[in-house]
Amino acid sequence: MKIATTEQMMVEISWTAVLEAPLPPPVPDPAGLEADPPSAPGPAVSATREHIRRKNSASLAEPGASLGVPGVGADDGEPTYSAYMVECTEEMIRSMKKEVATGRVEFEIGEYMSRLTAEIISRTEFGTGYEKGKQIFHLLTVLQQLCAQATRQLCLPGSRFLPSKYNREIKSLKMEVERLLMEIIQSRTDCVEIGRSSSYGNDLLGMLLDEMQKKRGGNGFSLNLQLIMDECKTFFFAGHETSALLLTWTIMLLASSPSWQEKVRAEVREVCKGGSPSVYDLSKLSVLNMVIKESLRLYPPASVLPRMAFEDIKLGDLHIPKGLAIWIPVLAIHHNEEIWGKDVNEFNPNRFSAQSFTQGRHFMPFATGPRDCVGRSFALMEANIILSMLISKFSFTISDSYRHAPITVLTIKPKHGVQVCLRPLEE
Repeated sequence: MKIATTEQMMVEISWTAVLEAPLPPPVPDPAGLEADPPSAPGPAVSATREHIRRKNSASLAEPGASLGVPGVGADDGEPTYSAYMVECTEEMIRSMKKEVATGRVEFEIGEYMSRLTAEIISRTEFGTGYEKGKQIFHLLTVLQQLCAQATRQLCLPGSRFLPSKYNREIKSLKMEVERLLMEIIQSRTDCVEIGRSSSYGNDLLGMLLDEMQKKRGGNGFSLNLQLIMDECKTFFFAGHETSALLLTWTIMLLASSPSWQEKVRAEVREVCKGGSPSVYDLSKLSVLNMVIKESLRLYPPASVLPRMAFEDIKLGDLHIPKGLAIWIPVLAIHHNEEIWGKDVNEFNPNRFSAQSFTQGRHFMPFATGPRDCVGRSFALMEANIILSMLISKFSFTISDSYRHAPITVLTIKPKHGVQVCLRPLEE
């Protein structure tokens, strides 16, 4: 294994080394672990050409109807992604206001962000409510923890082939997750086949099923049910936990920086005029976007990016043989003083007000190159909508009980949660 640290290595790995690589041969998997476990985004370790095909299909759920672009996909009366986000956030705000009215002041904001993003991803990607999807979320959370524990054994040669406790539990949980997902998929396909519905739905799952049907029997790439389930698991994870963590860390930073909190609030009030944000408003929230980028720099969703050399490559004077695993240390790059300056460990959104090209190449919260995250647009829109609505309704201050202790378990999490004090603002 090699750790990519230099700019040249990072850029070549991200843009060149993997792009033209052939698909790797299948790997024996007695423990039931796939190349893309549901504890990590699928594109992270998948073969490049496969990823590009999957990315093209998954991106169907982003630019048009799903993201809330007026005039696209709205004629059938189905809510857009942005409408779902606004609706779910409004419900959470009402709930929080009721709790404040009873005298509650302190909130562990991570719990609320986790429930909110779970509700949003359930509705937007799979058309189900939180009660239907929470079984899958619970299983995936446990599965992520087990996968993180299992990776500690990978330093022992051949350990992943052993029927260990972790491997058995992982396999059992994977089967249960796939069973629940298959029930949702089967329900969609049955409705179309018996004529109860004319489409598979206007969400990610519906679009993936529609793509599979269109290309079935043709010469093009055809999605299969297993691939669809893999994509569903990827979006459950990426659209739930990583989004919740982005929101949690950003609220912590704003609660710790009253001046920036007021700047964002003033901008939101000016742009949104007291209402909920529209898709047209989001591009105008420049201060909020700077804050989100700085939050992603300090606490990126993934601390490292794994890559695999599918053919012999040369990075500068370094020869990388086929099959060697390469890790790009995102967290270390995001905290490199030579790149970001002496205030690298401080919260300073101004560094993104006039972003330099050098910083841009080293800013990779969603990866970079042809294998970047397919959910980038979704995540950023979600963060902008939720944060703009919350900051217009509440002021945040850090609770005395908060203890800053980030830990890395595949993602960067607050070990003891993030406790903030909320105060409703006058309408």
